[in-house]
Amino acid sequence: MTTISQNNEVAGGLVRQDYLTSTLQNTAVIGQDTVGRRFAPAPRMAAGPLDHTLKPHTGNGGGPGGETMIKEVRTAPPKAGAFKKRTIAPTAFRKFYERGDLPIAVHHAGIGNKLKWKVEIEKLDYHHYLPIFFDGLREKKDPYRFLGIQGVFDLLEHGGAKILPVIPQLILPIKAALNTRDHEVIQTCLKVLQQLVVSGEMIGEALVPYYRQILPIFNLFKTKNLNVLDSIDYSQRKRQNIGDLVQETLELFEIHGGEDAFINIKYMIPTYESCVLT
Repeated sequence: MTTISQNNEVAGGLVRQDYLTSTLQNTAVIGQDTVGRRFAPAPRMAAGPLDHTLKPHTGNGGGPGGETMIKEVRTAPPKAGAFKKRTIAPTAFRKFYERGDLPIAVHHAGIGNKLKWKVEIEKLDYHHYLPIFFDGLREKKDPYRFLGIQGVFDLLEHGGAKILPVIPQLILPIKAALNTRDHEVIQTCLKVLQQLVVSGEMIGEALVPYYRQILPIFNLFKTKNLNVLDSIDYSQRKRQNIGDLVQETLELFEIHGGEDAFINIKYMIPTYESCVLT
């Protein structure tokens, strides 16, 4: 018996965003001055700190002995790279899918591709399949990305009591996805974590011992908000603002994590304020 799942907004939204990006990237803007671009001033280079140490320069003229005192200009110090994207290693999800070990396939429809399950989702071994699909959250290329994300949401929707015993096996894939520092992957992972917490009883409390593996990236991106002044930030409507997603996820962790959730969140993220103890 095959099951065709209804596309989740997260998986379907990424596919639509890719289509719009590829369609509009070469579209010319009406009224744009293309002639004057060649005369545009060159971008100013950021000047690094000046080294005021005077160094002698031998040559004609100048000071006594033919030496001229000049200043050395140093370049800007190197960045730490805390927000730099990491290289995404090949995932186990892609390997299993290419070998044909996963009971899924792409269902080509007129409106958009969907995920087709070759077996009933409730009969799957969650200890085996759920960590594999969570590993697919790091994928950036379709169809692996669409299948991995859509598969995770389908498994969480139909899992029920099967999800709780698998929580320890999900921590490494979640940590690997967050550690990519890739904005798209982090956004997807945060939305999956929000769904995971509300997918069954005691799941939020089961995640509390693993906050030390999950929350360091939360602390890094908690204030990663786009300052557009009086412009319109469309990422809020599309739920692509990482700072807002981090705050939403932390609040769900606190609400569903039991009495020890807040103190453990506060230990890892000192700037977090409780949404319950107000």
